Amino acid sequence: MTETPTHTLNDGHSIPAIGFGTYPLKGHEGRDAVHSALDNGYRLLDSATNYENEGVVGRALRDFLTESGVSRDAITVQSKLAGRHHGYESALQAGYESVTRLGLDRLDVLLIHWPNPIEDKYREAWRALVELQQRGLVRSIGVSNFTAEHLANIIEDSGVTPAINQIELHPYFNQASMRAEHQRLGILTESWSPLGKRSAPFDEPPVADAAAAHGVTPAQTILRWQVQIGSTPLPKSSTPSRQAENLDVFGFELTDAEVAAISSLTKADGRLFNGDPDTHQEM
Repeated sequence: MTETPTHTLNDGHSIPAIGFGTYPLKGHEGRDAVHSALDNGYRLLDSATNYENEGVVGRALRDFLTESGVSRDAITVQSKLAGRHHGYESALQAGYESVTRLGLDRLDVLLIHWPNPIEDKYREAWRALVELQQRGLVRSIGVSNFTAEHLANIIEDSGVTPAINQIELHPYFNQASMRAEHQRLGILTESWSPLGKRSAPFDEPPVADAAAAHGVTPAQTILRWQVQIGSTPLPKSSTPSRQAENLDVFGFELTDAEVAAISSLTKADGRLFNGDPDTHQEM
């Protein structure tokens, strides 16, 4: 398997070009799935306070490090701040609590999970993340599900540009305008539900034809598309063979025409659920 390349963030730190999503992995099965992902070569783990699995992710990581001898610095662990903690002091406390639940000395990446603009405390939350980074508790800070307007507001308020914005992104919702805004601002795009979950377009001709042409699976084709459009996808699977397959997307390259054809599958209403960041509330 080809080694996973990395992206350099706007704060100078690097992050793997593909990661492992951990929602909704919990308990012993969750621990085993995360451990398996690390065994298979994943070096970016994505969790969140509201996934209620930070402890499981941390346990799997510690077990893996002990058994493998891999350096802690080789693994990027990221989590997300819940909406109920958007107040400045609450966000500071929540950052420490996430690190404690994970059983780590520091968190590599902390994101604001949703902007919750109806509550309108996301600027406070962002200032708290800036403070946590300055204290050394968190290495890199970013956001999730922020629109261009939300990004502009926190940058203007704090003078600090997020390193990452994790957004819903898959062939049926390719987020071209947000990706362009991220590129303009120097923000890395991460993709949640990068395959489209139950609506995955595996049978769509642009995906199926490209998979056949390169001798790979439709899932690998979509994840390779993600990589080539500049996004860091975060696929999730508890099956070891599928985990390895999802990570093995750096040994082939789609043509420009194949990338464009897959991108053309996007729909104006392509969201997987009613997760419009301007109205969705996640507490």
